[in-house]
Amino acid sequence: MIKREDEIKVEYEGRFEDGTVFDSSKIHKKPLEFTVGSNQVILGFDKAVLGMKEGEEKEFTVEPEEGYRDYKEDLKKEIPKDIIKGKEEPKPGMVLIMGTPDGGQFPVVVKAVTGDKIIVDFNHPLAGKKLIFKIKVLEVASGGKVDGIEGRI
Repeated sequence: MIKREDEIKVEYEGRFEDGTVFDSSKIHKKPLEFTVGSNQVILGFDKAVLGMKEGEEKEFTVEPEEGYRDYKEDLKKEIPKDIIKGKEEPKPGMVLIMGTPDGGQFPVVVKAVTGDKIIVDFNHPLAGKKLIFKIKVLEVASGGKVDGIEGRI
C-alpha cells in the first residue's frame, strides 16, 4: 500500500465539473512520477494516493483548499506593458510565463490591455476550481527506483 516517501508512477486524467479535461498523462504521453508527500503534486492528489496499491484505479475530487487554493481578486495587478518581452502583442486570455528573482517561473493570465499597461492575474489558472481526477497506479517503489527516479538514503 502506498505511503509517504514511496515513489510512484500513475496514469491520470484531470477534469472540471463540466467534464472538460484540463490535463492528462495522455496529453504528456507519459505517466506522472512523483515521491508521495514531497510537495511535487497538489495536496489533494498526494492524499488521494495514500493506501492505494499497484494496479488500483480511483476517481476523486480535490477542493480548491487542497488544490490551487481559492481565487483572490487582489492578485490581479497592473504592470507596464514594456516589461513583456516577446514577439506577440499581449491580448486578454493570453498566458505569459513570468520569472522570479530566484530563477523560478510561473504562469500569469493577461486580463486586459490598456495603452501602455496590462492587467495580469497572478492566481494559478486552476485557482478556485474543483478538480476531478481519475488515476491508475502503475508502479510503486518504497525507497527504490521507479523508472528513473532515484531512491533516497
